[in-house]
Amino acid sequence: MATDCITQVTFQGDGFTKPIVARFDLPHASSDGGLVLVKALDTAWGLTERLAACLDDAREPGKILHETRELLQQRVFGLCAGYADCNDAARLVHDPIHKLVLGRDPLSGLGLASQPTLSRFENTVRARELRAMTHVLADTVIAQQRRRRHGCATRITIDLDPTDDPTHGQQEFAFFNGHYDTWCYLPIVATVTFNDEPAQFAVAAVLRPGKAPASLGARGILRALLRKLRAAFPAALFRVRLDGGFASPKVFTFLERERVEYVVGMPSNSRLEKRAQRLIGRVRVLSRQTGETAQRYGETRYAAKTWTHRRRVIIKAEVVRHPGRAPKNNPRFVVTNLTAPPRAVYALYCQRGDVENRLKELHHGLEMDRTSCSKFRANQFRVLLTLAAYLLFQELRRRAAPTACADAQVTTLRERVIKLAVWVERSARRIVLHLPTTFPWLPTWRYLARAVGATP
Repeated sequence: MATDCITQVTFQGDGFTKPIVARFDLPHASSDGGLVLVKALDTAWGLTERLAACLDDAREPGKILHETRELLQQRVFGLCAGYADCNDAARLVHDPIHKLVLGRDPLSGLGLASQPTLSRFENTVRARELRAMTHVLADTVIAQQRRRRHGCATRITIDLDPTDDPTHGQQEFAFFNGHYDTWCYLPIVATVTFNDEPAQFAVAAVLRPGKAPASLGARGILRALLRKLRAAFPAALFRVRLDGGFASPKVFTFLERERVEYVVGMPSNSRLEKRAQRLIGRVRVLSRQTGETAQRYGETRYAAKTWTHRRRVIIKAEVVRHPGRAPKNNPRFVVTNLTAPPRAVYALYCQRGDVENRLKELHHGLEMDRTSCSKFRANQFRVLLTLAAYLLFQELRRRAAPTACADAQVTTLRERVIKLAVWVERSARRIVLHLPTTFPWLPTWRYLARAVGATP
């Protein structure tokens, strides 16, 4: 029977040979034992230390229990463990692992900051502090990639992609967006790819109002990234890939002035569709002969009324067939300054589709869309904290390349190496984490521990 000091439940019946008693009576234990991997990686990078240095603390020193660095680390490490909201602090206040990764004694150390403390922390951030944090995050990724590649890269590709962040309250600058049919913010995420590697590394995330055009802020983000990347990789060629929302004269002029390669989606219009008619006609004949979806590629020189000169436009002429439906024309257009054959250029453009996986990880793995503060700056701060957590997972995945977690997304990495039962024991000389011997991902965990600095 349950008492105030021993909480238990009992399972019995035909499914069990004997009654099964589950007791919640093990002190100094946690379900987030793998969080020490993230802490070790962060220590090696100094990421949260540098982010905290961007923030001014206007509180009275004599009344401070939780330093700015500790508040920031509590939020970032909490995101890594799957706790996206400040309200989760009440459930974690005495968790020994969460205290340990903040540098406190896991058993007798001060508990974690409360939800009101964290909320005040998020709502006091200023614009210049957000800008400084944005630069720190980008610099951290670029510096790490420079060390990994010894300062050498043949080509660096930058992708920008907007995404929707639905809002459900009175958030500042949240507006109704007809395209997404919801009240939302429209954050933009930047990633970089080196040479022909499949991996895309997130490097920046900027929150924008719900009515923001796709190209808002794009030139500023690209200008800053190109400056940083050129300083780190002076011999590299640069390529920019953007979807159709960015196809504006100012963006094209900027890209050409920066002398970068570009592949930019182009929204369809009557003039472009007219130029694609002949190619579409040949594809319809081919599709009718095969009974399947068919594509062909071509090109044209085109200038919209607002453009200063003509540019090369790649045409993908496609006829789509679905069972029980009439064939459907599906022309697509891409503006580029590349000289490669049309099919190769379009294939290169399609590779940017992997950015969607990065957005899914940020949304579903780390809940970047938990932008529920009333102030816009506080929500931008949350987006940057989410990106910081993602950078740690991104590097953890890279270091797990020889293991079964080589291609694991955030939720899988968390399930396999973070959510690990642990009992914490402390002596005068050391802290011992007792982990289960039957842990199914034990070889991967051991490999990662050594990869982030642990010794046998």
